[in-house]
Amino acid sequence: MRNVVIMLPTLDEAKGLEVVAKNIPSQKIKQMGWNYQVWVVDGGSTDETKSISLQNEFHFMPQQGKGKGAAMRLGFTKFLQSGYDALVMLDSDGTYDAKEIPHFLDKLAKNDVVVGDRLNGNIDPNAMTRLNYFGNHILTWLATGMYGITINDLCSGYWGFTKKAISRMKLNSMKFEIEAEMYTSCVKEELMIKNIPIRYSARLGHAKLGSISDGWRIFRKLIVRRIFGSPIEAKIGKGNLDIE
Repeated sequence: MRNVVIMLPTLDEAKGLEVVAKNIPSQKIKQMGWNYQVWVVDGGSTDETKSISLQNEFHFMPQQGKGKGAAMRLGFTKFLQSGYDALVMLDSDGTYDAKEIPHFLDKLAKNDVVVGDRLNGNIDPNAMTRLNYFGNHILTWLATGMYGITINDLCSGYWGFTKKAISRMKLNSMKFEIEAEMYTSCVKEELMIKNIPIRYSARLGHAKLGSISDGWRIFRKLIVRRIFGSPIEAKIGKGNLDIE
């Protein structure tokens, strides 16, 4: 049996977390030869996120720093310290279908990284605003053009990684630009990336992504990593810098 972490970054996502917990296909994952543990990396929730995590026997991990990037980097660091073989991460706001986790595990057999593709998948009505839809397409097109390796959905919140991939990524993002940096780091490290179409649903709870401000932050990260390659933390040997 191989071992996989299902990582869920959270900040007041009680409603979505309940849906994710219900939809994790435990039997299917085990039939594929995987044991799994769910890690909730929490940015300071004040709702029922923690209690729902504990009710479902998830490992609840409070983060010190603020932002999705800080949460994911902390989770990656803890993963590298563990004995797990792979990691699948998805946003916990109900937009991504946990039933699709087996597809990610299947594709990780021959790839280092698997990215869920909303833009060529099935987007439910009202799941994505027109502005976000076009913004995602533009950022994705720019990323592929700048780096030369196809990514179908740069800002996807549904990824799968082998341990090799996470050990090689060099990250210092704090917020929603983290996915763009993961892509740039995977390209730099010459990791094999597989895009797979996924379903995308309307989120449960309040949106935290600011379309214009975070879009600019993502674009800036693409430019910075194109010019400088790796963050200064990696150059001084810290790599996936956790926030503790």
